[in-house]
Amino acid sequence: MSDFPAQADVLIIGAGAAGLMCAAVAGKRGRSVLVLDHANKVGKKILMSGGGRCNFTNLYTAPDNFYSENPHFCKSALARYTQWDFIALVEKHGIPYHEKTLGQLFCDNKSRDIVDLLLAECREAKAQIRTRCEIQRIEPLEGEGEGEGEGERKGFEVHTSLGKVVCESLVIACGGLSIPTMGATGFGYDVARQFGHHIIPTRAALVPFTLNKRALKRQADLPGTSLAVTASCGEGSFHEQMLFTHKGLSGPAVLQISSHWREGESVVFDLAPGMDLCNWLSEQKAQKPESHLHTALAELWSRKLVQFFLQLNGLESKPLKQYHESALREVAEKLQTWTLTPEGTEGYRTAEVTLGGVDTNEISSRSMESQKQPGLYFIGEVLDVTGWLGGFNFQWAWASAHAAGAEV
Repeated sequence: MSDFPAQADVLIIGAGAAGLMCAAVAGKRGRSVLVLDHANKVGKKILMSGGGRCNFTNLYTAPDNFYSENPHFCKSALARYTQWDFIALVEKHGIPYHEKTLGQLFCDNKSRDIVDLLLAECREAKAQIRTRCEIQRIEPLEGEGEGEGEGERKGFEVHTSLGKVVCESLVIACGGLSIPTMGATGFGYDVARQFGHHIIPTRAALVPFTLNKRALKRQADLPGTSLAVTASCGEGSFHEQMLFTHKGLSGPAVLQISSHWREGESVVFDLAPGMDLCNWLSEQKAQKPESHLHTALAELWSRKLVQFFLQLNGLESKPLKQYHESALREVAEKLQTWTLTPEGTEGYRTAEVTLGGVDTNEISSRSMESQKQPGLYFIGEVLDVTGWLGGFNFQWAWASAHAAGAEV
């Protein structure tokens, strides 16, 4: 390809949220920037995110909303480029947005607005972008080291399907393993290993649960039905909606708690969160003694769910007046809490993000630069920093990209 640059100050591999943001920041500092991606277009995960409207940040972003083996690592970048900074950028580009729930900010129109914002910022920064470009190998340069105050930084020679490019700084922004149909691969981890980095074991996160055949048969009439629950597992607990699916369980509560779940563990669902179901049933009995149990419960759940939870616990529906207080308490305890052990998850195919990644103990929290290879940077999902559902992972992409872009 004749117009493929042979040199760039900064080469960024990955034209997603983090890569494009980093390109814009670095380019505005006067650095020549080239962004490469093997996909046929940029920002694929942005385009499909948030149901096509992109949950681009969260008003309540804080370090506590992230998982990492090194929980302090994310603090510096998040403090230096906040949700308010990205909101200001969104407003600068005139993109209409709204808060959905729990501080989650979405585009009013389409996710394309965020991609267009990033591309406009890259154009302003004179950053070049090439898609359909495969990275074949990366070789660190062994130059003379005379580099105008740059110390040991000698750069890299990167061989691609479009040609060879020499760069001073190399930024790995190619994401994790989630949603391989969007082009996700383990390439970023391979690069990290090449330069001696340790990888925290990865697994699918923010992902639906699958259930065994017996459980699926019991809930055969429920796919598409949802209810508010509090899902708990280990140290995690989330109050959100749960959705029954043909494969098991999904919805925000399930996606959130999946980050805490490990194979073989049970998940506890409070099916009447914020309520004392025993007291509530006692009140219903006092007010409507002739009413049947299933009729009373229909004020809380749909009729399908009432039937399911009664059958699940082997309970029959009788007039409330026929339940002594001890029996009513036993019914309430059975119905309030549902404990089950998922068979597994839907895996990376539908996972929104990847837990684990490049060990952040080997990365500068200020600049995102490798402590093992000068001039090599890692940003976004490839690092062992994973956010909750609700715009937190995008904010990590913006913040880590800004930190690197200011230094490369």
